[in-house]
Amino acid sequence: MKIQSEIEKYYNKFNEDKRLRSRHGQVEYRTTMKYIHHYLELLCDGLPEAEKGRIRILDIGAGTGAYSIPLAEEGYSVTAVELVRYNLGILKQKSSLVEAYQGNAMKLSRFPDESFDMTLLFGPMYHLFTEEDQLKALSEAKRVTKKGGFILVAYVMNEYAVITYAFKEGHIKECLDKGMLTEDYRTVSDEKDLYHYVRTEDIESLKEKTGLSRVKLIAADGPSDYIRPVLNSMDEATFEEYLKYHLATCERQDTIGASSHTVDILQKQCSDQEIIT
Repeated sequence: MKIQSEIEKYYNKFNEDKRLRSRHGQVEYRTTMKYIHHYLELLCDGLPEAEKGRIRILDIGAGTGAYSIPLAEEGYSVTAVELVRYNLGILKQKSSLVEAYQGNAMKLSRFPDESFDMTLLFGPMYHLFTEEDQLKALSEAKRVTKKGGFILVAYVMNEYAVITYAFKEGHIKECLDKGMLTEDYRTVSDEKDLYHYVRTEDIESLKEKTGLSRVKLIAADGPSDYIRPVLNSMDEATFEEYLKYHLATCERQDTIGASSHTVDILQKQCSDQEIIT
């Protein structure tokens, strides 16, 4: 219960919608939406436009509906689960198109097996501090997703935390003295820190242990968080060019580990053949 109350305190003050409207937030949001739409198009292949509502999306950790609401407005059948009641209230006020519930990513017993074509897990993995809990959340996402369906999972990355908080903001001595970093500079965090940071090998391990197939691992925002003032000073044309650059390079595996956010795009096995594209 402690972690829930700490998360609630945090998100009662933190404006996620405002973050996603910022320049660096727009990089993450527009990149993520691009990939959501790509895999929705695969799921919709052969369906008339009017039957988009047959495609069911579950948004776990939906916040105030940054993804849920636009997708519902596009005609998809969207269900949202949000832990923080304050966020849930805002989501319900903003839209009646989304079927929204208060709930925990590690226990989705409300939903039968294989209920959804696409499952989004965009917040919970930031706040789960043990591999056991992370596996519970990812396994539940897998359970409720149909065979052949897609699961998109967001993470916050270790190197971003070390470079920004420890070095850029000048906390390196404090981090070392308090045991917040291991000898190989892996962050050591717990519930009081709110955020859990991972490396690409951690993401790989979770994927392997849940038996899911990777389609792509992408850098949702790349270096954008590092260069916020630069992005904010760009004129619109230059910012749009930067977005083109980012979208052209966000699948490059040589830079993904240093991104602040990544999205692992997974697929639940479909019989003996997978429809990965």
